This record gives sequence, structure tokens and C-alpha cells, in this order.
Amino acid sequence: MGRHALGRTHLHHVGLVDELLSRSVHRADRRHRHCARPQHRPSNEARMSEADTSAARRNGDTSRSERAAALSVRNLRVGFGAAAPVVRGVSFDIAPGECLAIVGESGSGKSVTARSLLGLAGANARVSADRLELGGHSVLGLTEPAWQARRGKDVGLVLQDALVSLDPLRPIGREIADSLRLHTGLGASARAERVLELLDAVGLPDPELQVQKLSGQLSGGERQRALIAAAIALSPPLLIADEPTTALDVTVQAQILALLEQITGAGTAVLLISHDLAVVSRIAHRVAVLHDGVLVETGRTERVLGWPEQEQTRRMVAAIPADKPRGTRLSEADTPNIPDTAIDSVRKTPADNTIVLEAIGLSKSFRHPDGTRQLAVDTVSFALPRGSTLGIVGESGSGKTTTARLLLALLTPEHGEVRVFGQPWSTAREKTRRALRPGVGAIYQDALGSFDPRWSVAEILSDALSLGRQRRTPQTTARLATLLDEVGLAATVLLRRPLELSGGQRQRVGIARALAGKPQILICDEPVSSLDVTVQAQVLDLLDDVQRERGLSLVFISHDLGVVAHVSDQIAVMRAGRIVELGPALRVFAEPQHPYSAQLLAAVPRLSA
Repeated sequence: MGRHALGRTHLHHVGLVDELLSRSVHRADRRHRHCARPQHRPSNEARMSEADTSAARRNGDTSRSERAAALSVRNLRVGFGAAAPVVRGVSFDIAPGECLAIVGESGSGKSVTARSLLGLAGANARVSADRLELGGHSVLGLTEPAWQARRGKDVGLVLQDALVSLDPLRPIGREIADSLRLHTGLGASARAERVLELLDAVGLPDPELQVQKLSGQLSGGERQRALIAAAIALSPPLLIADEPTTALDVTVQAQILALLEQITGAGTAVLLISHDLAVVSRIAHRVAVLHDGVLVETGRTERVLGWPEQEQTRRMVAAIPADKPRGTRLSEADTPNIPDTAIDSVRKTPADNTIVLEAIGLSKSFRHPDGTRQLAVDTVSFALPRGSTLGIVGESGSGKTTTARLLLALLTPEHGEVRVFGQPWSTAREKTRRALRPGVGAIYQDALGSFDPRWSVAEILSDALSLGRQRRTPQTTARLATLLDEVGLAATVLLRRPLELSGGQRQRVGIARALAGKPQILICDEPVSSLDVTVQAQVLDLLDDVQRERGLSLVFISHDLGVVAHVSDQIAVMRAGRIVELGPALRVFAEPQHPYSAQLLAAVPRLSA
């Protein structure tokens, strides 16, 4: 096919998606209502019909599933080196216009499955399958050049870790335009216009300004939106989305979910990997639950999430924090106890009126490449009592993370100050702050970016304990293993490096590192954003235990309002750098006073109608 003919074909598909992108995202609630959990348990006849349909697909007796499948997988097995397979016998189909969600705990094999479908499992991976077809064409044994020709054009991919996925040395506009340059006949000006349309469609503010930025100059949510724009640039018939809304606030998440619904409605097949069951219930037609590399339960979304049959699925549904009162345990298993050695020097007291952290009129701006300045934090003030939790919510770019960095004295405010334990903090010299720093810990949003990738987990935790990289004794190894046990990780993780861990495992190592110094104040910037619901439940229960035992004070930043409502005593709602509402969590969520707070709450996806 000639270059111009290819361009015309691509433009036909682009025009279809452009028409969809122009629709109001608020119209997408129609499918949400349609797929909401029914009021009555499905009848035996209905469930038998579902089972019969699955059997028909396995036997080849269907006109839609296998013959017209956008993706067909049979007996997929994936292993690494000589170790036992981590994905074992996975089989499923996705029809055009259908969304299948794969859910499961961190380490269950979800991301490995997604990468294997694209030839991205890794150089030492062992991938086999009885069938692996894209659009009816087998892709088993494809060479890397053949895969490169298919990725982007035949299948789009949105990975979980946007910071690693985007080239840190190239502006995001050029990165998105590359697929248009390689696979279409569009000229430079048409490509540039298309990039702006895509960035606008995924909700990135000021596309004309953002298009020149490097990935490191964007917030976590902005990076994720840029990655989604790149994935849909060529309107591929199949989109594999691995945690596509993990880093997004609820209003932008609603836009992305509406976009995915519209694209699916136009005939694109979507494989969604997600730990957020509310998101899954919003857009997925079917759900497959993966546990220890095996699919343990598959079916229609409303049935699997409404009336789960397997214990693993039931635990996941029960672990959702939304509408669970403060202090209610979320995990069925007991969270590991905090060793006495970790708390013997700390009083076990409830929250009191002692102010341990205070922000007084904080303001901070940043200079754009064109010389203009943007006010990221604007006269922010609040006080954090000992033993309490302040939740900070708001859209991506609202100033939440900048506020956290000001509280940690990683940035210097232009106006105002931060006080810690009643003493100057942001205005003090670093030599003075050094004596107070052990009392202030942090859990960062980007766990991978906060680690030295050359260090093992043992070296990372040893550094946090001020043990250096000295030769480890059995006593120090036991101490490190105890830290990992507190966050639900095995001691074998000590020998691994960050890149060898899943996103959830890395985040738990970050929490262990933060707790190592026995802090009294913990600044948590999206501490559970990359965790599946069951591990998230364990970590939230762990933080609750630590808080009660140590009298720990938390600033908890999250885009997940269900999580924030569960953990917080006070809520601060931020917009455009300012706190627009500050008050008790129960009151803010029940009766928001500011229109923007009400808008945030209205955008939260629910597990059922």
C-alpha cells in the first residue's frame, strides 16, 4: 500500500475517533447505568446461560468470540529463566467493542500477561501458548522488527509506570508524534495539530504549553495522560491498558473512563488491567480474576463483583475502603504487629491538640520555559494535631505534591513558613533541620524514581536505618526482614533490586523505608496508588496500627477519595494552588460547602449504582 493510501486509511479511523472525542464525557454514564449491579441475584438460568456461552467459546461453537476476536489467547504460559512459570494456562477472548478487565493482587501475573501479549515479556522470558492471535492472525514467534511494525498500529499499550515509559530527554509532543510519523502519511503540521487534539482529548490542560515539556516536568497524572494520548494516536483496534487511571484524580479519571467507553463503543477492543474495582465496574463488560498466575474466576462484571464465587474475589470486594468508617479494618488477615523494639521509645497516646506540623501562608511559583511564572501553591495554611490525619485531595496539578515538598523542606516557599514541633522548619538552616529530620518521614508517589536502581532492597533499607552498606550480620538481616514483614513482604525481597519488583512491591518497600526512622510525622504522597485492593487494605490497616501505637501524625495525599475518606480526620480540598475547603472529613464528604468539592465527589466511580 502506498504512503498516501496508508494516510487516507488512517485518517478514516482518526476521523471516527475524533468524532467520539468531541462528545461530552458526561454522556458516558449511560453505560455505567446499564452495567451497574442488578438489584437481584442472577437466576440460575441466567448463570447457566453464561456458563453455556463460555463452553461454546471453548468448543468453537460461536459466531462472535473466536472467529471475530480482536484478541484470542489459549493456554498462555510465561516463565523467567529456570524458575516455575508465573502465568499458567491463561485463556480468554476479547471481541471488538468489548472491554475485558483482568484484576488480581500485586504479583498475580496481570502485567506479565499484558506484556507477553505484545512480545514485551523480556529477554529471559519463556512464553508459550496454544494460540495467540491479534485480529485472527497468529503472533506466536514474531521477531522484534515484526512486533515493532504492529505495536501502535494494530495494538496500543498504556503502561502502569508513565515516568519510565516516556523518554525523559524528549518533549512529550515529539514522542506522541513519532507513531504518526512512522505509520501515517501526515505532514509535520498535521501531526502537530493531531498531537494537540489528542492531549486535549485526554484532559491535559494547556496542550500548547505542555507539548514542549519533558516528562520530568509533568506531574504523575499529566504523564499518564500523555501516555494514553500516545497509545490512541493511531486508533488501534486493540488497546491494552495497564492501570491507565492509577495516577489520575477523580475528575480526570472520569474523562479517561468516558473516553475509553466511547472508543470501545466505536468497536475497539480493550484489555484493562486494574486494581480499582470501582473503575472496573464502570467500563468492563467482563472480569477475569487472576491469582498466582491462574484465572480463578471469569464472568460478567455485575455477577463477578456483585456475587463473587471464589474466596480471592470476595476478599478483593471486601477490601474496598469506600464507605468504611475511620478505624474499620479492611483486610481479613491481621496486619503484622509492630515490634516492641520499634515503638519502645514512643508513647502510645491518642490524638491530642498538640500541633506537630503547621503550614502558614505557603506560596510557591515555578518559571515556565517562556519566562512566565505559574503560582503552584497560593497562601496555603493548616495545622496538624498530634496523632491525627489530614487528607489532601484535588485535581492533578492543583498543588498537592508541591505542598508536600514544601512540608518536607525539599522546596523553599517564596512566602510563608512551615513549623515542625513548634520550631522553624522551612526557614531554618539545613544544619538545624538535620536534628529534626528523623521525626519527619515520607512515602512518595513514584516509588521507583525515589530509589537508587543500583541498590538492592537490603541496601535501601540499611541506608534508611543509617547502617550504611557495611557487611550485614544475622542481626541486621533480621532487622531488615522485620521491616519487610511489617508491610507484607517476604525476606527474599531483600536481595532484589527495584526494577525486579512489581509496582505494588516497590511501594511497600517505600513504606518500609519511611517507617525505618521511627518518624512522628509522615507525609504520604499517593502511598497506595499502585497497590491492589487487598494489599492496599493491609497497608491502610498497617498505617492505622502504626498511628495508634506511635501517636503518628499523617498528611495523606491521594486522588482516591474513598481511601482519603477512610483514613482522614480532616480534609483539605485544593484547587489551582489554594485550599478551597477545609473541615472534618465526615462533614466534607456528607455536605461539601464548596461547588468544587461537590464536583469531585460526584466524579467518584462507585462499585454499584
